[in-house]
Amino acid sequence: MYLRNRLILSLLLLCVIVLTAVAGYRWLGGPEVTLLDAFYMAVITVSTVGYGEVVDTHARPELRLFNIFVVLFGIGIMLYAFSAATAFIVEGELKDIFRRRRMLKQVQDMHDHFIVCGAGETGSYLVRELLKTGNVFVVIDHDEERLARISQLGEVPVLKGDGADEEILTTARIEKARGLASVLPEDKDNLLATVTARQLNPSLRIVARCAEARMVDKLLRAGANAAVSPNMIGGLRLASELIRPSVVSFLDVMMRDQSRTMRVEEIAVGEGSPWIGKKLRETDLHGRFDLLALAVRKPDGELRYNPRAETALASGDVLVVLGEVANTWKAREAAGNKTPHRAV
Repeated sequence: MYLRNRLILSLLLLCVIVLTAVAGYRWLGGPEVTLLDAFYMAVITVSTVGYGEVVDTHARPELRLFNIFVVLFGIGIMLYAFSAATAFIVEGELKDIFRRRRMLKQVQDMHDHFIVCGAGETGSYLVRELLKTGNVFVVIDHDEERLARISQLGEVPVLKGDGADEEILTTARIEKARGLASVLPEDKDNLLATVTARQLNPSLRIVARCAEARMVDKLLRAGANAAVSPNMIGGLRLASELIRPSVVSFLDVMMRDQSRTMRVEEIAVGEGSPWIGKKLRETDLHGRFDLLALAVRKPDGELRYNPRAETALASGDVLVVLGEVANTWKAREAAGNKTPHRAV
């Protein structure tokens, strides 16, 4: 932004000195000096080309003094404009413009992706996890500094705007999105974003943050599939640290391990999946993908924990597995899942 403002200022100063020179040459040069002659004289003087004087200053001392003024100030402004233009190009302003256009094109090609409304502290943790797990997503926020911090985390497409605005959500391809997380600072903003998103995509999965517990029901009634209260999560975490510290330690190591990306993930067995009708042992989750099956969620919501090898899979089933994220994506592809993802 600073470089762009500097370039604009230098161009304005250049226009001022040229217009001043044109006016001076016309006024001091006499009636024989045309507007074209004055403009041409101004350009060759300011640019120091040195073609020769179009407006004769030999017999007019006041015109020669004026020309000295134009030369001195013109050269200074030209150098300033040149340095500003060079900085604008070399230091990345043009590169940033092209990057934004490329990013917008990338967003326009998205489908089955996630939308994150809010790039604050909660949003940054969410973005880190989405990056680690190879998901495709776009981040929306009205604050450029927060978006810049998010961009430093990786190749993250970002859009500047209000996460509750229909136009910006449409730009983020909400009609083709898989899910939306509203993590804006204010509960009322998350409520508005939830209502707007639900209207634009009735089948979208929406998860919203809420600071006050009383807002949970309102968010659910407004169309959110889930509402997460940081205070509630913090309380449960404190209880777990007291009651089951070894389990918490296991989960912390799993989430923070830099050498491996172990996660509890899910694999959907959708319509037309080659796994339909197969028994769990026939998928060879452990042998082919080094994954551990923890549960099977049936279409009616029933969870069958620690499923046996003879468990038959049906359309609409969701496998809950533990293992490397990269292996989970391979298993999803084997199950016929075509959801786009990043390399992990």
